[in-house]
Amino acid sequence: MATRRQRWRLYALGGGLGHLTRATALARAAVARGHAVDLLTNSPFAPGLPLESWLGPGATVHRVDARADKATTVAAVGAWLARSTPDVLVVDAFPRGLAGELVALLPTVRAPRVLVHRDLNPVYVERFDVARAVDAFDLLVVPGEDAPFAQHPRAVRTAPWLLLDADACLSREDARRQLGLHDGDARPFVAVMGCGRPEEVAQARETAARLRAAFEERAAVRWLVPTPQDGGLTVWPALAVMRGVDVLVGAGGYNTVQEARATGTPLVARARPRLYDRQALRLTEAERVEDPGALEARVASLLSLLLQAGPRERPSAWDNGVHAAVEAIERVAR
Repeated sequence: MATRRQRWRLYALGGGLGHLTRATALARAAVARGHAVDLLTNSPFAPGLPLESWLGPGATVHRVDARADKATTVAAVGAWLARSTPDVLVVDAFPRGLAGELVALLPTVRAPRVLVHRDLNPVYVERFDVARAVDAFDLLVVPGEDAPFAQHPRAVRTAPWLLLDADACLSREDARRQLGLHDGDARPFVAVMGCGRPEEVAQARETAARLRAAFEERAAVRWLVPTPQDGGLTVWPALAVMRGVDVLVGAGGYNTVQEARATGTPLVARARPRLYDRQALRLTEAERVEDPGALEARVASLLSLLLQAGPRERPSAWDNGVHAAVEAIERVAR
């Protein structure tokens, strides 16, 4: 436990599930140390996730409608910041705010400010003078990958952030059961994930169907979704069952990549275009494919290796950077 209970505000606006996942990982670790956490998100997946029960007592989640226009979203941020003075404000990824609103709002926050600083598109960094916005923060926490201002004098690097520590994840056997495999089914499990833009969700569904048709005799193929989708198997957080996944098919988002690497899960991924994030830089040559044909061929190759050699040995533990991040934030909080 920390020496004193602190009141944290976590700003995690941004499309998809990435910002919310990273903030939820931090919130879970902070709540476990006795802090009160108030999390703001506009993820379209947030309404369908049991965030409060999963985070536990001490956490509050404010959900801004993902369909809201810019003015409505900015007003919601202003109202959230004006509610009371926290001990620390933590902002994920965007030092100016998603809509640039924090440039005007940050000076009204009479509390230390922390930026979760990951890779950002250099075009965005230069166009909007992100360097000046970064200087408004008392601490930059760099969560496991390089970033434009990682050498800033107030920057602290940590290992990648994960939603769960290794001892909170299911064993391979229990994970396979939760994924719908009976004990006598020895086929490798291929998980297809995709929860970004609507067209990417549709592509993930189609990818799962295509791989299932191609490999059903050799592997169990399922499309994993965080909230109910027609044709998908609802699993959240996916990290909890990752030990039961033999091949992970997805994109190059921060959480997918870091979870695959931490758990030793072979990843086959396409780099998705993003305004701020550069997924292609995050993926290694062994992980990245360019088109559906290459994806299917890579999965086939991995399945052949698995069928010859059996399931690979997986890490029994990993360094979860959220714990070092919580300790660093505690030091700057009032």
